[in-house]
Amino acid sequence: MNKRGVTLIELLVALVISAILVAGVYRTFVSQQRAYTVQDQVVEMQQNVRSALNKMFREIRMVNYGRVVYDDTKSFPNDSYIWPVNIFNQVLTMNSNAITIVGGFEQIKDGAGNPITVGSFTPAPGATISLVDQDGNPALTDEFNNADNSYLSIGGQECFTVVPAVGTSTLTLTGTRTPTNPVGHFIFKVQAVTYDINALTLRRNGNTGGGAQPLADNIESLQFQYLDASGSQTLIPNSTRTIQVTVTARTKESDPEFKGGDGYRRREIVSTIQLRNMGLPANP
Repeated sequence: MNKRGVTLIELLVALVISAILVAGVYRTFVSQQRAYTVQDQVVEMQQNVRSALNKMFREIRMVNYGRVVYDDTKSFPNDSYIWPVNIFNQVLTMNSNAITIVGGFEQIKDGAGNPITVGSFTPAPGATISLVDQDGNPALTDEFNNADNSYLSIGGQECFTVVPAVGTSTLTLTGTRTPTNPVGHFIFKVQAVTYDINALTLRRNGNTGGGAQPLADNIESLQFQYLDASGSQTLIPNSTRTIQVTVTARTKESDPEFKGGDGYRRREIVSTIQLRNMGLPANP
């Protein structure tokens, strides 16, 4: 009788070949998984940084929007804080790894997200402006609710100090100056905003008592270079027309197989920002 089967040697050869194939597939899987993890971390790093930098770049570009009032006798916003800038005589505080900028960065809107405009105004003494929504109805705002939030710009052209008020559609401006044809113009809140890094975190501080808020993690370096109109480096705030910002971000975790350095992958982002409102005269 013919008996057909597999010999022990043939079985061993088959097992060896199968083991080699499985090992190859597993190695490929591990390699692909590692590559996916690395790329995922790189993408996360880039997304983490992108939105934060867009906000920072946009606000730096708007330095001095609102034509800030010059008055050496006043500080911004009051004496309860040690301020790095004086809103009335300097709208840019220069530092190599931090920056403080002053301007009308935030447009005031109603609860539905629609811009608020000036409906009418009463001239000095005790000048007041009434706020209305897009339908001409009185618009309530709490944006100027204390001394730290008491600076506004009308239409980006004139800057005023306002008497703090809560839940009102009428704001009282301090001083003897009155707005020039303010009806129909938008309202912006003037702030001093500081950007810096601390413990690998890019932070934004609106300097209104809330402290520095995190914008992006795993930021290793933040550097500023200040240039004048001719493109030369300057140390004079009012002469600055361009700021070059260099940001270095890294992945959240290190890769032990990444040769060179400490295993972290890094991306350096360099942006040159034109300060389009610098050099404009203050309020007339």
